[in-house]
Amino acid sequence: MTSQRFVYIAPEGRLDAGTVLPLQAELQEHLANGDTRLLIDFEKTRYVSSHVLRILLAAHKQASQQGGALWLCGLDNRLNDIFEMAGFTTIFEIFASREDAEKSF
Repeated sequence: MTSQRFVYIAPEGRLDAGTVLPLQAELQEHLANGDTRLLIDFEKTRYVSSHVLRILLAAHKQASQQGGALWLCGLDNRLNDIFEMAGFTTIFEIFASREDAEKSF
């Protein structure tokens, strides 16, 4: 869903090297079209692999270079631990929920 403020993306299930291609394609499509303010909601995501983290980091860098940003929300405790161990909690702005993210925009 595209709004004037950001593009909302909500991946589901397990995200690893074998299942991340749709998310990667969606991110690249939005960035190529100039949609550089992206909110990814992980509320329905159970797992992310290091491959996914690399894709998110690349998308974040690309969005930032184009004057945008990539925000994250809906991380459960397990996903938050993964992002924290990877050092991503200092790179990405992370919100508890989509509603919290929208309020900050």
